[in-house]
Amino acid sequence: MNDIHEKKLLMAHQVAGYPDDETALAAAEALVAGGTGILEVQLAFSDPSADGVAIQTACSTVLSRGYTVKQGLAYIAEFRRRHPEIPVFLMTYGCLVYRPGVENFVKMAKDAGVSGLIVPDLPFDSDEGLTAACKKHGLENIPVAAPSMTDERLSKMAHAGFKYIYTALRAGITGTQTVITDEMLSFIDKAASGGSIILGGFGISSGEQSKALAPHVTGVIAGSVFVNLITSNFDPAHPEESRKKIAAAVQAKAQELTAPLR
Repeated sequence: MNDIHEKKLLMAHQVAGYPDDETALAAAEALVAGGTGILEVQLAFSDPSADGVAIQTACSTVLSRGYTVKQGLAYIAEFRRRHPEIPVFLMTYGCLVYRPGVENFVKMAKDAGVSGLIVPDLPFDSDEGLTAACKKHGLENIPVAAPSMTDERLSKMAHAGFKYIYTALRAGITGTQTVITDEMLSFIDKAASGGSIILGGFGISSGEQSKALAPHVTGVIAGSVFVNLITSNFDPAHPEESRKKIAAAVQAKAQELTAPLR
């Protein structure tokens, strides 16, 4: 994986298998064409506590098909086969990691081509052995910093030696509109104080927001905006036509978000 210290980039989020693998892959191809530097792939989960309506609905749709962790990892493996140059960070919840055993899950992720794990409900300093397992198998554990953290705890995370830190720009759930404030930017800068690569998001949907974040982060994260584009353009009665519309809309939005980062 290239050292992403070298440039600003977009980290685009999608739910594996939504609304089906072929459409998800078409969207992923469009994200790459639009300039995405990291693909964040989420495994569908029945109680995604950090996610808003768009991603919750996507997860429910995928799970209604009986979609499994194994299928989600196979989806990632196929994307990596097509795009070995694009790192994949896998986002999931602690239950799915813990069920097969933390080390077993990490090894499965590694075998699928995953470069890093984001598990927002496992605290960075009480992670059931996730960081140790990631180190053993050559992955990065990427902790999530939230504005509700005390300065003392944020400083502890910032200086704990993580290569990446995911900074959630506000409390609550993903998807609702975020207004970039000086307070948010100060929080990001504190998270960066230990030298970690900072990835920042939560409610990012416009080039204007991306431009505001760019001086303070290496990676701008956007997710629900892409999920919404897939949802609004997908017609199960006309899947091929839908995929063309989705690809065009997703690529255009990715280009809008990456333009300020170039």
